[in-house]
Amino acid sequence: MIQRRTALVLSGLIAITAAVLYQPPGELFADSSAESFRRAVPRVEVGAAARGVSGEIKMHFVRAGERVALPLEIRGASGSLGFEDQWVAVGSGESGDVVRPLEGDTLLAPLTPGIYELEVTRHGVTQRLEEPRLAVMVPFELKLGSTLNGYQIGRYPAEWSRDEAAEKPLGFAEVHEEHLDLPLTKHLRVRDFVTHDRQTMWPKYVAVDPRVLDKIELVLRELARRRGEESASFMLEVHSGFRTPLHNAGVEGSARDSRHLYGDAADVAIDADGDGELTLFDAYRVEQAVDWVERAHPELAGGLGVYSSRRYATPYCHIDARGERKRWRG
Repeated sequence: MIQRRTALVLSGLIAITAAVLYQPPGELFADSSAESFRRAVPRVEVGAAARGVSGEIKMHFVRAGERVALPLEIRGASGSLGFEDQWVAVGSGESGDVVRPLEGDTLLAPLTPGIYELEVTRHGVTQRLEEPRLAVMVPFELKLGSTLNGYQIGRYPAEWSRDEAAEKPLGFAEVHEEHLDLPLTKHLRVRDFVTHDRQTMWPKYVAVDPRVLDKIELVLRELARRRGEESASFMLEVHSGFRTPLHNAGVEGSARDSRHLYGDAADVAIDADGDGELTLFDAYRVEQAVDWVERAHPELAGGLGVYSSRRYATPYCHIDARGERKRWRG
């Protein structure tokens, strides 16, 4: 009798424990408290490999329909079973493509040009990954003569030169006014690469090569290291990023095939020593940091021009990632 009573008590305790521990999916997601969601929803994060060599890349530039390497880390779940992904346009939230099962480390870019964020959904719960964003470019081939959708770009050397090796961008990111403050990296914004011409129409179009973004961030990290800091905030002015050939033709002293045409160059003034002023000594420190970065990352080799003439309001440096080392002073 005692054994039977003991067995009944044990079986009751087991049943109660199971009932407490078990929560049907509907009840699990019905509790809207932040702590419950933290426990219940696996957290999806973008892997470090998607943030470039510097770890600071916040926007990728791709062609429509291209497969994009975007490794995702899923915390709190084994594998990607049950997850779906979808690209949504920044600002409007409109769908950029169909919903697809999340499979592997590559995702399909939308077919429509624009800037997108990734939404990942599981069991009706959606997470939006704001960084890195995806800029789907308008192909270079859609440029008609000197214009693209009414925006005056001009003609590239590859369009009039007999040199078959002449370069041209793969495409142009379509930029609307509300996109200007979106980050490209920790220190750079979309507005930094928009051509400083007098066209008032929107959208505008820019070419951006991620190599120069990585290079500038690595230079800033090296400057911080030389100040004995792991990371630092810098006063940074971008005088010029991307230039259309039309605008570049009017820039005094600029080469006809300037690297600015291809989006892999930027003219920057950096307060390297943190004293609140932009001086020649800052430019020299930047020069040393660029040399160090190119030795450590030869794939980012390129041009460095130090401009310190009195005709410039502040000394600045031209930094590019053309693929071969060039040095000059202006």
